[in-house]
Amino acid sequence: MKILFTGGGSGGHITPIIPISRELRKIYPEDLKLFFMGPKDDYSNILLSQEGIKIKNVISGKIRRYNKAKNFFNNLFDVLFKIPLGIIQAFFIIFFMSPDLVFSKGGYGSIPAVIAARFLFIPVFLHEADVMPGKTNIFLNKFAKEIFVSFPNTGFFPMNKITLTGNPIRTELLEGDINTAKQVFGIKSEKPVLLVLGGSQGAQRINEKILETLTSLVEDFEIIHQCGYNNFEQVKAEAFAILERESQGFYHPFPFLKEPELKQAYAISNLVISRAGSGVIFEIAATGKPSILIPLPEAAQNHQIMNAYSYADKGASKVLEECNFTANFFLAKLKSLFANPQELTDMSKAAKEFARPNAAKVIANYLIDYLQ
Repeated sequence: MKILFTGGGSGGHITPIIPISRELRKIYPEDLKLFFMGPKDDYSNILLSQEGIKIKNVISGKIRRYNKAKNFFNNLFDVLFKIPLGIIQAFFIIFFMSPDLVFSKGGYGSIPAVIAARFLFIPVFLHEADVMPGKTNIFLNKFAKEIFVSFPNTGFFPMNKITLTGNPIRTELLEGDINTAKQVFGIKSEKPVLLVLGGSQGAQRINEKILETLTSLVEDFEIIHQCGYNNFEQVKAEAFAILERESQGFYHPFPFLKEPELKQAYAISNLVISRAGSGVIFEIAATGKPSILIPLPEAAQNHQIMNAYSYADKGASKVLEECNFTANFFLAKLKSLFANPQELTDMSKAAKEFARPNAAKVIANYLIDYLQ
């Protein structure tokens, strides 16, 4: 049995493939071959290769949304040359690979594989992570047999094609242990722990606000801060320049929290502060942690803002838009939450009710059942 994954454009189009692949191997451990096709990206290729997924990189063009003159010509070049060339590449690779189905996570990197698979009469399945579907999935949904969605109020797709599954997460992230986490992060106080997540690239504006409020934060909290590979050295240097020596032990910066570290960070955290990508929302929900979501305002189709409010409407989170993300307002929000333990408890309960930790298993079973 051969399954081809495709996607690309951001980490959110890649990381859900990992739990699905793990569940597929549990269900069908023998004679299962997994492939991925998408644009060349070293970070994604490393992640997927570690899961035993064979990589096939193809050229992928994209449509840039910003109204700059040079983007008109870049878009024209991609539409006329890069996208057609990528589809031709994908056609020949898929022809000789002969996968049984194609599973697309969306993003511009999925276009060549999905269109080529359609030409070759290979069934295509899509997954849409966000409340507001990406333009690629809106365009490609006509080629799909089934569309798995993360949020119950996802729009734009034919109802007869939709299956609500949630966004696949690595269930291994639910296996953290508080005592182990204390050793991993060197946490010795009894202060509540804030986990600040900005993705593998960090979130520069969140980093800046954490630094601006850091001396106040460490008075009441310990902070585990994922600040991004590119920002790590600068953030760390500035933080330890700001903090008095006796306070430095309450701040724990990391460039990126890999799976073994991330599961411990979730286990020990009392509140998560994060962007509002679908992947991290469903991780936070599955761990049952209250959260403050700070949507990326530049995200395509405002999908992070819509994700955040859809989740917050369940009572699981507070949304802090960047226009309101001032030092005083942020600190006041934290103090208000921790002054009301019942509110944090209610948010945790709502998060668990929203969670769909078995999304990857549901999707994997669906795919295997379809092929048998």
